[in-house]
Amino acid sequence: MIRVGMISLGCPKNQVDAERMLASLDRNSFEIADCYDGVDAVIVNTCGFIDAAKEEAIENILEMAQLKEEGTVGKIIVSGCLSERYKEEIFTEMPEVDAVIGIGAIGHIDEIVRRVLNGERILDIPEKSDLPLCGERLLTTPEYWAYLKIADGCSNRCAYCAIPAIRGPYRSVDMDMLVEEARQLAAGTKELVLIAQDTTAYGLDLYGELKLPELLNRLCEVDGIEWIRLMYCYPDKVTDELLEVIKNQKKVLHYIDLPVQHADDKVLKAMNRHGDSALIRDTIARIRAALPDAVIRTTIMVGFPGEGEEEFENLAEFVNETEFDRLGCFSFSAQEDTPAFYMEGEPEEEVKNRRGEIIMADQLEIVTLKNSEKIGKVYDVLVEDYDGYSDSYSGRTYMDAPEIDGTISFTTDKSYSPGDFVKVEVIGVNDYDLIGRDIS
Repeated sequence: MIRVGMISLGCPKNQVDAERMLASLDRNSFEIADCYDGVDAVIVNTCGFIDAAKEEAIENILEMAQLKEEGTVGKIIVSGCLSERYKEEIFTEMPEVDAVIGIGAIGHIDEIVRRVLNGERILDIPEKSDLPLCGERLLTTPEYWAYLKIADGCSNRCAYCAIPAIRGPYRSVDMDMLVEEARQLAAGTKELVLIAQDTTAYGLDLYGELKLPELLNRLCEVDGIEWIRLMYCYPDKVTDELLEVIKNQKKVLHYIDLPVQHADDKVLKAMNRHGDSALIRDTIARIRAALPDAVIRTTIMVGFPGEGEEEFENLAEFVNETEFDRLGCFSFSAQEDTPAFYMEGEPEEEVKNRRGEIIMADQLEIVTLKNSEKIGKVYDVLVEDYDGYSDSYSGRTYMDAPEIDGTISFTTDKSYSPGDFVKVEVIGVNDYDLIGRDIS
C-alpha cells in the first residue's frame, strides 16, 4: 500500500483543506502515515500569508528535501497558499519538489500522488473556484471538536492582505451542505468552531444578504453538537440580529473573535478597513450590552506604514480602555502585490517589537485581573487531557478557543475522557490559565 505523509501549516482554513486531501487519499486506498520514515510521498500544505509563515513553509520543504536525499522520503508535493503565490519559483528553484499544486487541485490529490510516483513532475494550478468547499474530511483535530469552514476566499481587500490574490473572492458554502457536514461531524464532535476569512460575511455572495444568524439557528438543531464557537467576525457586520441569535441559542457560545487590527482612524483608513474607531467601539458596546458575559478576542497589528507614536498611543489607549478578554498582537509584514507593500513610513523592526511588547504587557495585566475575578465561579469545562505527573486534568471553558487561548487545569477523584463535560470551580490563576477543582 502506498504510504503518504502530511505536513499542514498555517491557519485553520488551510488545515481543513489538508483534512479533505487526507480523506480523499484514505478513500482511494492510500495509507496515511503518522511519521515521515519510509513514506512514498509527503505533502507540505503551506501558508504564505506573512514572511514568518513563508519561512516556516520553506524550512519544512527543505527538511523534506534532505530526507528525500537520504532516502527516507519518496516524492514531495507542495500545496496551499505558498504554491498559489510562488508556483513558478518553487517549481524552478526547488528541483527536489515533484509537484507544486494550487488550492484548486486538492480535489484530485490522489491522482497527483499516483502521477508523481510514476515519475511525472507536475505544476498544477487550476482555478481557485475548483477548490472543494465541502466533502469528506479526515480530522486532524481531536474527535470531540472540529472546524467548520463556512466560506473560502475574501473580498474585503485590506491593504496589507494577500489572501484575495491567493485564494480568490469570498465564496460561501451552500447552507444545506454545511448543515449536512455538521451532522456527519456530530458523530463524535461536541464543539464546532466556525471559520472563514470573515464569518460574518457568510451568505452575502450566495444569497444576497448576511446569513450567519440563519446558519447558526440551523446548526443548533443538529443533535450531538453542544458548543458552537464563532471566529473571525468583522466589526462592521456584527448585526443586532446576530447578537440576538447568540443570546437566545444555548449552543452558541458567548465568545466572539473580533479582529480589529487597529484603533487609530488614520491607520484604519490606510489599511482600507471597513469602519472607523467609532464603529469598532460601538460594536463592542453592543456586544457587551446584549451579552454581559461575552468573551471578546481580538487581533492587533503594530507597525503599519504611517503608524507614528501618536497613532500607536491611540491604539494602546484603546486596548487599555476596552480591556479585551483575549488579544493577539503581531507586527506588520509587507507582502508583495498588496497596496501596503508600496506605502512609506513603515517603522523600524525594533520599534515594531517594542510596540508589540507594550501591548502584550498591558494585556497580561488586564487578563490577570480579569482571571482573578473568576475565582470562586463555576464553569462547564470540556475535558481535553490528563497529566499523570500532577494527577490533574485540563480542559477549556466557553471562554477559550482551542489551540489559541488558555486552559483550566483541575483536580478530581473521578475519571474522565477527552470530550467529557465537567463542572469546575476556579480556585486559582496562572497568568493566562486557570486552576480549579471538580465539583460535578
